[in-house]
Amino acid sequence: MPREVGAGDAVRWEDLDRVVHEPARLVILVQLAFVEEADFLYLLRQTGLTKGNLSSHLTKLQEAGYVRIAKDFVGRVPRTRLSLTPGGRTAYARYRTRLAQLVADPPT
Repeated sequence: MPREVGAGDAVRWEDLDRVVHEPARLVILVQLAFVEEADFLYLLRQTGLTKGNLSSHLTKLQEAGYVRIAKDFVGRVPRTRLSLTPGGRTAYARYRTRLAQLVADPPT
């Protein structure tokens, strides 16, 4: 977990959340940030990841407390529903803010 950055503190590259910063996980978070909930097949199509790769990244995001995974059935067909947790929304917003700060004023 990155350090807390207070007002007036300079943001460093190390302050980016590494769980969020990984490109595939960032794409997942971006997709989930704009919906209340998505199913696994939707994310599979939107991200272009393989089933195994998507599943692996979702597990890491779930372990970090950023994504909620719910499994149920529609008739006899299994369905996996995914959503950002409040912590996931906060982590994504914090990442965006810190990245924007780094791009605008890179550390020397």
